[in-house]
Amino acid sequence: MLKPSVIKELKGIVGPDNLFTSPEELLVYSYDATRQESPPWAVARPASTREIAEILVLANRELFPVVPRGAGTGMSGGSVPVQGGLVLSLERMNRIVEIDGNDLVAVVEPGVVTGDLQREVESRGLFYPPDPASHEFCTIGGNVAECAGGLRAVKYGVTKDYVLGLEVVLPTGEIIRTGARTVKSVAGYDLTKLIVGSEGTLGIATSIILKLLPLPESVMTLSAFFADPDQAAGAAAAVIARRILPRALEFVDQGALRAVEAYLQDDLSGGAAAMLLVEVDGTPESCFREISRVHEVMTGAGAMRVARAETEADRERLWKARRSISPALYRIKPAKLNEDIVVPRSRIPDILRAVGRIGRRHGLQIVNFGHAGDGNIHTNVMFDEPDREKARSAVREILRETVRLGGSISGEHGIGLAKAAYLPLELGPGSLALMKKIKQTFDPNNVLNPGKIFPDSTGAA
Repeated sequence: MLKPSVIKELKGIVGPDNLFTSPEELLVYSYDATRQESPPWAVARPASTREIAEILVLANRELFPVVPRGAGTGMSGGSVPVQGGLVLSLERMNRIVEIDGNDLVAVVEPGVVTGDLQREVESRGLFYPPDPASHEFCTIGGNVAECAGGLRAVKYGVTKDYVLGLEVVLPTGEIIRTGARTVKSVAGYDLTKLIVGSEGTLGIATSIILKLLPLPESVMTLSAFFADPDQAAGAAAAVIARRILPRALEFVDQGALRAVEAYLQDDLSGGAAAMLLVEVDGTPESCFREISRVHEVMTGAGAMRVARAETEADRERLWKARRSISPALYRIKPAKLNEDIVVPRSRIPDILRAVGRIGRRHGLQIVNFGHAGDGNIHTNVMFDEPDREKARSAVREILRETVRLGGSISGEHGIGLAKAAYLPLELGPGSLALMKKIKQTFDPNNVLNPGKIFPDSTGAA
């Protein structure tokens, strides 16, 4: 626990109203979307880079863990204070500092909600493409920490492709700036890319320079329904093989369809076994050409029904269903292990068949949906609590098969707590040793988000 003298110093840094210590307040900051729970010893809500730096200097002096937290929407346990310590919530640092339409950049604080930034830049004819399913409540700082991807990654890439520069408080309390407001910058090592995706273990980003794009003139959306999930997987691969690059290409299997239809009380599919949701953007003319070609691919692949969203309400109905899948799955079973595996796009049919075999072998229902356009499939192993070990065995087999097919155990959720034990399946001893040396260099006392990523990591506490 934190000493009374430390509590007093923390109150002096952030103010008494922004340091929480009661059990009820601590509970709110003890978990994320994995439903793993571990209470912190205290919660601080700083409002500036300087306050964060002072907290980390104190943490190194007193050797207590500091766990940065955005909105707590992470899917890997990255913000869970597994070793106690101080949760450092960035919720008060929520300003959009600047939007520059000439240089096509935005400067934001980490607590800005991703959807709020998207709406603000779009009102000015600009576009911030990264689009996690949780965009209405996740934050830019959390997106940077996890290198979030989302629905539009197939065409536009992930968070790291839009971060031009950062202000970062290092684990020792030093403040550095990386990158620049420019499109090009190759001065020294690329520390920006190193920090992005480091899961809050190498530093805390307090100011973020983001690249923006011009807002596309037009968007068109199409849904295709299949009697066989293999047909749907083949159709997704065929879209890319035809050199069509949509801004979204989503796969939803039968289990996910039935769950979300019950959740929303909306018969979306008419009993289909799988759905593809495809969206293109550009000029009105280019969109019409691309969506027509997609329609042709879907029909040729055996789709039982193909329909273009004719109105914004039609389009919103489709995307509401897609974004509702995760909460809807709890209608199937009370617990799930959600993995965000990614394979080469051409191997999507192979991994889906392998997952099906693994589920049947263990007697478990595994629901699949996600970003077929970039090979990133969310496999959800559904189970009752007595079958938890069986579910974990299934997960290990799925991750092994993913790596065998040339893929990665995490496309966008990160490693955190949930996948630390599995990291050696993908990374060799040399790579793991080098990563640990980097962590040691940045954080010699291991105070910043200890116990994450590496399966044998230990914290200052």
